[in-house]
Amino acid sequence: MGGNSVRTAIRLQDVRKSFGRTEAVSGVDLEIRDGEFFSMLGPSGSGKTTVLRMIAGFEAPTGGAIELAGQDVTRLAPFERDVHTVFQDYALFPHMTLEQNVAYPLKIRKVPKAERLARAHKALAEVRLEGYGDRRPAQLSGGQRQRVALARALVGRPRVLLLDEPLGALDLKLREQMQVELKALQREVGITFVFVTHDQEEALTMSDRIAVFNQGRIEQVGTPAEIYERPATPFVASFVGTSNLLTGESAQRIVGAAGTYSIRPEKIRVLKEPAGEEGTAADAGGDAQPEHATATGTVTEVIYLGDATRFLVDLDDGGRLTALQQNLETTSEDVAAYRGTRVRLRWHHRHAVQVPD
Repeated sequence: MGGNSVRTAIRLQDVRKSFGRTEAVSGVDLEIRDGEFFSMLGPSGSGKTTVLRMIAGFEAPTGGAIELAGQDVTRLAPFERDVHTVFQDYALFPHMTLEQNVAYPLKIRKVPKAERLARAHKALAEVRLEGYGDRRPAQLSGGQRQRVALARALVGRPRVLLLDEPLGALDLKLREQMQVELKALQREVGITFVFVTHDQEEALTMSDRIAVFNQGRIEQVGTPAEIYERPATPFVASFVGTSNLLTGESAQRIVGAAGTYSIRPEKIRVLKEPAGEEGTAADAGGDAQPEHATATGTVTEVIYLGDATRFLVDLDDGGRLTALQQNLETTSEDVAAYRGTRVRLRWHHRHAVQVPD
């Protein structure tokens, strides 16, 4: 999209929220584009859910302004905003059929019965539940109930769909399946999705852009690749995925410059270092090249993950690095033999990313 064609769905300007003496949100500025899948990521208590509730109208900001499609909605009630919220507990009516549940928002808006049932049927089809309209929520699995909640949220075609940890109650396999389905559904309907999660992998998997929250503030906004590959702060580097942070004398000796540097574990190769030699592991393709940095150390722990192995290495130059290596041809017995051995770690210079302090 060209710079002039991108419309803003949501704009927050210096938004603050205090509960008594506790400031939950501290001067948040944010723009969310029309039609994007935007995630607000952060640990518990970071302010992300409070921001979502202020966008929805369930909480009034202590200060600042909230706009939806250019309209100031800061003091409007939830029903006066063109948004819909999906919660983790689904909030379905147990005595109603699925079709009635989905049609309910249209009934409140006095949409004629024939039209609202037709739209409910279409919404159920969009979430792959066609033919389920006569069932009740108790007859469904957790994943199916989540789809019904989405259909009910989408039936009125709101400008913005707000999702508050909607997959948190699902087991891992179903959650991963729903991540893919939810992103595909968002692409299909073209509505702006604002997704709150504490799960880094979930945010990276689904989002067009991510805002990383910490202690009531936004630390960084960017695409998943920008957040992961070029973290703007030490908090982002450590919270989003697993990262190694080299600082102080270790950074000076290993990277060759002062400062704080982030190196992702999967960027590091583990080379066995035979006694008296310079380290020439068969899987590494020879000695380090000029564009590569190396560090030697001892493997203190080996964590076998099935598809990969995590190595914890105490460096001779101080500090510890974690390396992640795919198990292309190795088993748990093979990698366990690394524990206590001397190794040489190798990575490309460009993968040591300086993080502003």
